[in-house]
Amino acid sequence: MEFEKEIAKRRTFGIISHPDAGKTTLTEKLLLFGGAIQEAGAVKSNKIKKSATSDFMEIERQRGISVATSVLAFIYKDKKINILDTPGHKDFAEDTFRTLTAVDSVIVVIDVAKGVEEQTEKLVEVCRMRNIPMIVFINKLDREGKDAFDLLDEVEQKLGLTVTPLSFPIGMGYDFKGIYNIYEKNINLFSGNSKKNIEETIAFDNLDNPELEKVIGTEAAEELRGNLELVEGVYPDFDKEAYLKGALQPVFFGSALNNFGVRELLDCFVDIAPSPRPKKAEERLVKANEKDFSGFVFKIHANMDPKHRDRLAFVKIVSGTFERNTPYLHVRQGKKLKFSSPNAFFAEKKEIVDVSYPGDIVGLHDTGNFKIGDTLTSGEELHYKGIPSFSPEHFRYINNADPMKAKQLYKGIDQLMDEGVAQLFTLEMNGRKVIGTVGALQYEVIQYRLEHEYGAKCTYENFPVHKACWVEPEDEKNEEFQEFKRVKQKFLATDKKGQLVFLADSPFSLQMTQQKYPSVKLHYTSEFE
Repeated sequence: MEFEKEIAKRRTFGIISHPDAGKTTLTEKLLLFGGAIQEAGAVKSNKIKKSATSDFMEIERQRGISVATSVLAFIYKDKKINILDTPGHKDFAEDTFRTLTAVDSVIVVIDVAKGVEEQTEKLVEVCRMRNIPMIVFINKLDREGKDAFDLLDEVEQKLGLTVTPLSFPIGMGYDFKGIYNIYEKNINLFSGNSKKNIEETIAFDNLDNPELEKVIGTEAAEELRGNLELVEGVYPDFDKEAYLKGALQPVFFGSALNNFGVRELLDCFVDIAPSPRPKKAEERLVKANEKDFSGFVFKIHANMDPKHRDRLAFVKIVSGTFERNTPYLHVRQGKKLKFSSPNAFFAEKKEIVDVSYPGDIVGLHDTGNFKIGDTLTSGEELHYKGIPSFSPEHFRYINNADPMKAKQLYKGIDQLMDEGVAQLFTLEMNGRKVIGTVGALQYEVIQYRLEHEYGAKCTYENFPVHKACWVEPEDEKNEEFQEFKRVKQKFLATDKKGQLVFLADSPFSLQMTQQKYPSVKLHYTSEFE
């Protein structure tokens, strides 16, 4: 019984958005409500010396963006909430796609002035493919922005969602008065100076109450009544089943920076969001309440603590309980490992945990055993699917800038690649190393981290490649494949797992290759083995 109760308490979700829509700020404010931090640090403001809790890498602090997914947990209303804060910047999209394999639901943050932006579209598409339940939070209402109804239309059309507002703004920008909470039928008034405090709400079970005029003024009261009538007429009623199936998306309005509308979002989220859901393995569907433990690595983070050079593998627990000092099977390596100090993340502290339950994220100290996508179990051979690596868009040769530090450089590259920051290709012809990334900003991050974490310096040289394709021959022995290897020798490389990769230098040469060697299949993603 205890086990079932613990599962029912868990809520594991990711926050996704376009950069700058206010995702990290929202994460901070959720932690503030959970009592996990005492004072939230604004991400942009230079006055506050404290930087955001979830941005712990130096380069993130300098640029005010999140480049690595961080894991934060807190307790709220007797529910244990695990947040996976994902990078919004498109150069780090791969990290975000991987994180989405580990969440049970998602909150999508949209900027009221900019509306739906391209990065949001891509991420929401991934969630729709997997039917992940989504809640939409429209942020920054204290600034001038688009009309609420226009925004709702835009979310429906651009993201292909079916929405139902569960809160509604009273005015906007300069005239922003507050939010009417449709879900709980009460009004939260905006005073404009509540960056750190938590506001009280006034309950109105009946909108015809003359008190409403006194509180928000006649004009605003009339407008609110009209808007809510329209909401009732146009949008479907909230239906929890439809939300859990990914067929209906509730929408909340607010301003995370001013701590406004966040409590409404959190209260409703705790109430409706799913507890840990079953996950598909290649062998079968695994349910959370099974007795046997299983989990998978969705992220590896080197040097969480620069003093100790440690690597942490983040494991999402899918079923059973994970216990300290118990041997578990590492499926890919076929050997048993046990962990004496598994970490859980509680706001800004890491602590060692004895038992973790489905839905939890555990950080395991790793000496190089783990790769992204690895499965750990009590003994059953399971392989969790769906953590692909994508074809990079940018390619550069990496050169060692300090011959005395070759060993550090290779170790650093090796660990950063395991972490999934970028992909490493070794050219068949001359053994030169090429780094492929999804976004150009990653090169800076790699260079910075190599120097500061491993004491190695590198330089880059351009390498003109259009796409990397994973090669799958019908038959390795047939002549066509041998000829392909001979003719394309200088465009062939192997990835870190030793898979053969064709680096096409232009769309035209890719097309010609496909026509000339039909039995050789080329893929844009490598499903992790």
